[in-house]
Order: sequence, then C-alpha cells, then structure tokens
Amino acid sequence: MKLHDLKPNEGSKKDRKRVGRGTAAGQGKTAGRGTKGQGARAGGGTRLYHQGGNLPFYRRLPFMRGKGFTPINRVVYNEVNLDQLVDFPVDSEIDPATLDQARLLRDPRNPVVILGRGDVKVALKVRVHRISKSAAEKITAAGGSVETIDLD
Repeated sequence: MKLHDLKPNEGSKKDRKRVGRGTAAGQGKTAGRGTKGQGARAGGGTRLYHQGGNLPFYRRLPFMRGKGFTPINRVVYNEVNLDQLVDFPVDSEIDPATLDQARLLRDPRNPVVILGRGDVKVALKVRVHRISKSAAEKITAAGGSVETIDLD
C-alpha cells in the first residue's frame, strides 16, 4: 500500500448541498425553507428554547438561587486543624467550649471536627464531635487521647 492508494471509507465523505440552484437540483425555488414565514427569511428563525408563545419551560419551573439545592439535613461543622491547637498547654482538655473561648469556632452552635493539617507536639485530651483519622493518629502519637461526642 502506498500513499496514493489511500481512500476515505465508503460514505464518510459527502458533497455539500447546493441549495437554490434550480428545480433540477432538487433544492431549487424555496431552497428547503418552505414558503414564506419567519423561517424563510434571511437571518430569520427563532432562538433556542422558543416555544411559540407558550410560557417557556425554564420559566415554568420554580425559581431557585444557586446550583441545585441545599439538603435540609446537612450538618455543617466548625473545622479546626491541628496547627491551630499549638498554643494549648500540656494535658489541656480541648472541647467545643474551650475552642469557643479560644475564638477558633466560626459558629459555636455547630458541631466541631478536628482535621489533620499540622503537627501536635504536646499531649492533649480532645473531646469533639468528629475527628479525622490522621488527626487522631497524630494526637495519640504525641501521648494525648481522643474521644468523640454524639451529635445533639
């Protein structure tokens, strides 16, 4: 096989349709646009989603801001990382109340989760609603203890 033997697959290439070139060509006279009306005019036609006077579908749906919806039962946590617990002294108890006094919580009404960014050098007694695996490992490796509180 040589380069001059290569051909496109059968039926993969089609000649473009030349409309308005006489009745013998099959697309003469109105050139496939029907007779009169908006679609027959140059630059005519309707925009996408046009429904001919009906209230458009996207306006019939209820209006909601943002993307999707907010689940009604979603739990929003106060996220606290290990590098924020560096200033606590040895053997101090860390619970939502002490974190609130240290001004580390965004909203004290929400539960607290401890995340594993940073390192812990001192032993801490941590009592929070949730804790990541890496954070729990780092706290216990430093000689501290981890306990989880039930969500109210």
